[in-house]
Amino acid sequence: MNDSQSNGNATGPKVRRGKRFLSPSEKYEIWISLIRGEYTIVQAADRSGGDRSTIMKLRMVAGQGALDALASSKPGVRAGSGPDPELAAARAEIARLTEALKEMGVRLMLAEGKGAGAEWPGPAASAGGHQARIA
Repeated sequence: MNDSQSNGNATGPKVRRGKRFLSPSEKYEIWISLIRGEYTIVQAADRSGGDRSTIMKLRMVAGQGALDALASSKPGVRAGSGPDPELAAARAEIARLTEALKEMGVRLMLAEGKGAGAEWPGPAASAGGHQARIA
């Protein structure tokens, strides 16, 4: 054969298609149509203007990517979203209220004159309840 290769039907030189780059959304649509069984590899290649080997590679890469994503996902955890802003705000509020409660306890202790080592009254003696002792 010479520079003009035959395309198999002896009608003239084989014309090679130019490269066509598919966008991610086009690749996704092709992959979904293959998964659903709407198109064969050949039909998808003809429809997209690409090559059969490109469609085969797309199918393998998309399938492996889906498996990797499923393997790395964990229930209840949002991947890549970072800390939850509502959770961070709630934790900050808890810390603020905890400090305020400690301060109020100290003020109450000082206001009632309870110093270090002072005796605190025990539970009041009652006729019944879970704290009453049987003699």
